[in-house]
Amino acid sequence: MSDSGSGIGDELGAQGARVRALAVLRIRGRALAVALLPAAVAVVLLVGGATGHIGGAGWDTARWVVTAVAVVVLLLGGAVAAVIARARPALSPTVPVTERAAPDLYRLVRDLAERLEVPVPSAIALTPDCDSWLEDRTHPAHTLAGGGRRRRIPAAPVLVIGSPFLWWMRVAELRAVLAPVVAGTGPSAHPDIAAARRFVRGLDAAVAVTSRPGRGPIRRAAFGFIGGIARLLLRSCAEHAAQMERGVAAAGSERAQAVDYGLRIVAQEQVGLAYAGWDRLLTRVALPAWRMGRWPSRLDAGVVSALTELSRRDRLAEGFTSRLGERPACDLLEEPGAVDEAASLLAARLFHGGPAEAGPDWSPVDWQQYPEEVVDRKWRTEAARLHRVLDGMGVRRSVGPSGATLAPGPTLARVMDHLSRHDDGTSGTNGGPGGPGGTGPGGGTGGTGGTGGIGGIGDALAAGISAELAREEAANPPTPAEAAGDALALWGTDPLPLFPLQPPRTGRELLADHVTAMVCCSAVDTAGAAPGLDWLDGPTLLVDGERRVDLGGHVLSLVEEGDAEPLRSWLASLGVRAEKPVRLV
Repeated sequence: MSDSGSGIGDELGAQGARVRALAVLRIRGRALAVALLPAAVAVVLLVGGATGHIGGAGWDTARWVVTAVAVVVLLLGGAVAAVIARARPALSPTVPVTERAAPDLYRLVRDLAERLEVPVPSAIALTPDCDSWLEDRTHPAHTLAGGGRRRRIPAAPVLVIGSPFLWWMRVAELRAVLAPVVAGTGPSAHPDIAAARRFVRGLDAAVAVTSRPGRGPIRRAAFGFIGGIARLLLRSCAEHAAQMERGVAAAGSERAQAVDYGLRIVAQEQVGLAYAGWDRLLTRVALPAWRMGRWPSRLDAGVVSALTELSRRDRLAEGFTSRLGERPACDLLEEPGAVDEAASLLAARLFHGGPAEAGPDWSPVDWQQYPEEVVDRKWRTEAARLHRVLDGMGVRRSVGPSGATLAPGPTLARVMDHLSRHDDGTSGTNGGPGGPGGTGPGGGTGGTGGTGGIGGIGDALAAGISAELAREEAANPPTPAEAAGDALALWGTDPLPLFPLQPPRTGRELLADHVTAMVCCSAVDTAGAAPGLDWLDGPTLLVDGERRVDLGGHVLSLVEEGDAEPLRSWLASLGVRAEKPVRLV
């Protein structure tokens, strides 16, 4: 697209945004006029009575009635205005990056703004997500400091950058991705657009404040009325505000066409790849650590390893590894390690919840320590839970053909024998006796009349694990966490996490996970295997330095069908001694 065409598109987008902003401001003006109308009528009647132009008993009555209505309306309008003005719009929890901490990054953004001929963002912050945007922090409520004092807030918006971009993208790619975002500071500087945004964000914050539960009946009624007014105004503004933002985005995109246009296409491919790798890293790698009170302290560095591994496995991504020889965007930071640690802690708070600072039960873990301190501990914790449930169900230890106990400690054979037992009390696949195994709900008569697995025996064991896990979580609830600094609302706080990563696991999934953990513990303790970290799949079992990806199918055969023979063959091929006790936590 030519520069002239880009300029025309930019002007049309900005003009449309200004038109919509004026429509929002007109709605604000009409609301103010409605609130002032009774007062204006009352003033006319009072002045007319004082000058003798309006007199008589009827006019006197009307004068005092209108005056009373005007006072009530002014009080209500003042209350609505106060809530809108003092309710802090939600701000994204971010990691602030000062110019001293990233002079090269600030220089890149400043040069980009000058080339685009738009105002420079007032500051830069990082978010632990694969997105970038401009955030307006000029609402009057955000200028209130401690003790009611006001602090100066820059007029220009803050540039929020997704932290994974800095580590995965090269400097030129980051510049191309940020160009349309930075271009948005131009329309944002227009006074009508800025005023319209502040009004809409104030209404949105007021709706959130008045919707919070836990108030007495009088306060609930008062806030219900104020919230109703705010919702009415917000609905009236919604369409105009949406069109205004579309116009601002269109204007920024058109203005950025002249900056690294060809590179932007390649950079957008990297955005999609970074998002996929970041999602896998959080759900498969970070989440197991968070659940046990540990948070990986180098998530952004980890996403580079994850995406590099993805490039190695996926032919579609083969060309991406050649980029790694270019300068990474994290070199624009003076201390990338410290910034990565701060972003990693914020990610743990946003996606999982937890304290704002490290402590005895919420400590960081390096990638080198992850296999031993997270993977091995996760397996042994789940294996211990599995055996506690078996104990509670009355399932005895593993026994031989003569009925004698083979091992005094927790063994994999005990688990396999129990799950492969028929509901009529006989062993499912190995021909050994099954009767002594269970007198509890998972024992000899599961109720389905078929084999073990998820029906009958396995179903009862899965239910027991789910109940045990629920009791543990109830006894140790996550520490309530609050968004820091300006992310706190003036009228109260909201708990984190804001974005749960995974839905609750089913009983089938929990049982399979716990059996897998028991198999891995047995392999580590009796066959020389080791816990490992796969950047895309999370915890993995290493045998002779190679990860084994064929375990899941054998576990499912045992859990779902009660067939232990595939797993027994797999264990025999590795030399795993299922009858030997394992170490638990």
